[in-house]
Amino acid sequence: MIDQDRLMVVGENAGDIIYTKDFKCFIEEQELGLYVCRAADPETKGKIENVVKFVKGNFLGSRDFKAVEEANAGVLSRLPRRANGKISQATRQIPAVLFEEERAHIRPLRNSIFRKDSLLGREERIANDKALISVQACSYQLPAKYRNKTVEIYVAGDTLFVFDLFTGREIAVYGLSLIPGQLISTRSCRREREKTVEELKAAVNGLFELESWKRFVERNFLAFPRYARDQCLEARRHFEEKEVDAGILERALSYCLDNDTPSFKNLKDTYEHFEREGRRTEPVMSLEAECPGPHEPLTVSQRQVSDYEDAARERSIA
Repeated sequence: MIDQDRLMVVGENAGDIIYTKDFKCFIEEQELGLYVCRAADPETKGKIENVVKFVKGNFLGSRDFKAVEEANAGVLSRLPRRANGKISQATRQIPAVLFEEERAHIRPLRNSIFRKDSLLGREERIANDKALISVQACSYQLPAKYRNKTVEIYVAGDTLFVFDLFTGREIAVYGLSLIPGQLISTRSCRREREKTVEELKAAVNGLFELESWKRFVERNFLAFPRYARDQCLEARRHFEEKEVDAGILERALSYCLDNDTPSFKNLKDTYEHFEREGRRTEPVMSLEAECPGPHEPLTVSQRQVSDYEDAARERSIA
């Protein structure tokens, strides 16, 4: 039973309760059944309000405290002898004894992703040099700044939550994959938000000193002005983190510039094509090598149509 607090309830349409987004997710996660009090209804809310009034008037009203911790310790030591340890005039039972009987019927408290002050159920994971973490035989992408760093994960049902180890801030949310070995990423994790677009452009432009590379980068930024950050990330992922043959790269750049394909994905595919071509050891078969010199035309036997008609007639008679 809850009051119509604005943190939990947006409004009530003739019994149709509209919850806030976060509180609705909390209800579904915990599988709670709620009873929301009507607005300005003291008969339903009065019971818990009287408990607050009792603590204020009977405990806090006659005592002075220097710190909140001192007040909390005092009220906890007072409850067994004053409030929970005496017979209630309403129920004619001792609340502490009655609560022990009811405890057997209470559902255990579940862990929740909304408990920011608790680390229960969280596990530590170390991201590799590609900012990937492994969870249940699948890899999940994190922002590049978490390479080789430790993060915390929390699995709730079929959802994976990743948190910063030191700040507790949520880094990413993924739906758990049922396919082992799958690599899962989001566009927000692949982007480097800590750097400006101009800084990324300068870093990409300085990867190689080739004049064709400078021209290709310039044409790329002109062709994809809205996706400059994503193009820079493509360039760094394909050409910064591995050894690049300058000769093959020069061929690939010339091909892409001549054919007006200025994306870094096309450049990467072109580079890999020329790289595979250079690794071939088997000679390419040539018709000229197999059959050198001019060739005489082949003689083809010719028959009259009547020959086929006679053969068909004989077959039909047989």
